[in-house]
Amino acid sequence: MALLNFRKKETPAPQAPVAEVEALLKDYSIEVMPRTAEKVEDFRALLPEGTRVYIAHIDGTPIEDMVATAARLNADGFKVMPHFPARIIKDRATLADWIARYQGEADVRQALLLAGGVTAPVGDFTDSMQLMETGLFDEAGFTRLHVAGHPEGNRDIDADGGRLNVDAALKWKNDFQTRTDAEMAIATQFAFEAQPIIEWADSLKA
Repeated sequence: MALLNFRKKETPAPQAPVAEVEALLKDYSIEVMPRTAEKVEDFRALLPEGTRVYIAHIDGTPIEDMVATAARLNADGFKVMPHFPARIIKDRATLADWIARYQGEADVRQALLLAGGVTAPVGDFTDSMQLMETGLFDEAGFTRLHVAGHPEGNRDIDADGGRLNVDAALKWKNDFQTRTDAEMAIATQFAFEAQPIIEWADSLKA
């Protein structure tokens, strides 16, 4: 006697098209800190050549460690982009020194400019716009400058959760690109939902 098989058939999980996944991941970037980079024996075994690597400059990290990490990654064939957090840079002379070190010791020509996570500035700078206004990056021949974007707002800038101040700052930076020889772009944090990013990007075009 034959027995009927009433077991539920397993439905195969949907597979994302390979081409779409590859397109999504193309030209991705990552971020490291000097102390975490020290634990990686060989970045070339993990990342494709030419990957953009941001180096986060956390308050208290010596500039020597930042420059050494940049030099290592640059020598390994990556596009190195260290952070320049305005609020932990004492003054124009300090900024000029950092730029000179990055260029002279690590051949850095790109930077991410941002206000930084500390509440109280240690010196003359409070935001990335002041760093740009010094003209030091253009004088040093930097070819690319990135600035921070906030698709979901930033309560450190707009305490009410709105976007009035962040949008005004982004407009200023957009206007600044007509006054610099460097290419400019907006960098954002990773997000788990696409819709806020799409709506934010559409609002920038309006």
